[in-house]
Amino acid sequence: MDFTLSPEIESLRLKVRAFVSEHVIPLESQASAYDAHENLNEAAVAELRRLAKAQGLWAFQMPHTLGGLEVGVQGMAALYEEAARSPFGPLAFHCAAPDDGNMILLNKILKTDAEKQRWLVPLINGEVRSAFAMTEPEGGCGSDPSLTYTRAEKHGDVWRINGRKWFITGAEGAQTFILIARTSNEDRRQLTAFLFDAQQPGWRIERRIPIMGPEEHGGHCELVFENLEIPDQNRLLNVGDGLKVTQIRLGTARLTHCMRWLGLAKRCMEIAAEYTRERMSFGIPLAQHEGVQWMLGDVAKNIHTGRLLTMHAAWKLDQGDFARKEISMAKIHVADTLHQAADTAIQLCGAKGYSRDTLLEWIYRYARQARLVDGASEIHKMVLSRAYLEEGADFFRWGC
Repeated sequence: MDFTLSPEIESLRLKVRAFVSEHVIPLESQASAYDAHENLNEAAVAELRRLAKAQGLWAFQMPHTLGGLEVGVQGMAALYEEAARSPFGPLAFHCAAPDDGNMILLNKILKTDAEKQRWLVPLINGEVRSAFAMTEPEGGCGSDPSLTYTRAEKHGDVWRINGRKWFITGAEGAQTFILIARTSNEDRRQLTAFLFDAQQPGWRIERRIPIMGPEEHGGHCELVFENLEIPDQNRLLNVGDGLKVTQIRLGTARLTHCMRWLGLAKRCMEIAAEYTRERMSFGIPLAQHEGVQWMLGDVAKNIHTGRLLTMHAAWKLDQGDFARKEISMAKIHVADTLHQAADTAIQLCGAKGYSRDTLLEWIYRYARQARLVDGASEIHKMVLSRAYLEEGADFFRWGC
């Protein structure tokens, strides 16, 4: 397992890094570039995307035939990490959630060119945004999709949907929706996935749910479905394959979260390292104090460990493996590391870190969600435990 980057990927990585430094990071300190939800406003995002496209830095994860760079999952790991040196970098290159995971899913499972032209190409081009509607309010599904109560009932060639979803990222302003609904009570075949367009009647956004941290574009919304009608031709895979669809989507999406979080964790340490080199304490820079070195060293170790876990999982995905336990290990570790990096950087920067003079408090509030989204850390530990009990010594085998 040689994780040396190819010359092509290394060249792209350096271009992404330079782009973030030149075009994205300067926006972080410009109040006029933000919207009401602590993200970049649409005009700022549009300009970044125009510049990224002009430099050939667009849609790393998509096929060449559809306008992407097709760098593979290992290439994505290197490029997403660089993109996320600023939390707004992934928006520029079109590798931010939830569109990133939705594009990867649709590229894998849509079968015909007509389907891809209808649902995928506008998303790849950045002409529309998307959302993945699975999680439900009280009594419904979160980490356990089998608890889905939103129902789809077939009437001729049309499915009629009734129910509720919540914490649906990016729903406000999204055009393309992927919806998971119950179609039977058959074990492991209870769910089916559908595509629908925002302009269709029969659904509404009940509210945009306030959250602790900064928000992605479109927020985290609660949706209500009242006789939404979806043609059977807009069903994804077969009836009963909804759980399969969620697994296809969430596997890679969990790992792309890790890629981006590692970039944010590294940025926290960049800020802390710069401050501790310059800030004097008892006659010497903070960085020369042994206790400060322990703090910086511990986070550096954990970031590097997270990069190895993430790249190993990416390598396995590129070999055609599902990499379930490897993704779970990366997800647990990197989520913890992001929070540690933000917390340590704030501690080292003192009042300046706690203030809004740096990006650290933004990242700190954002980081708390990492141990929850796409499966709580405890769920991933259960995955690892079950895999170990089933595989025994083979849990630690080398290779695929």
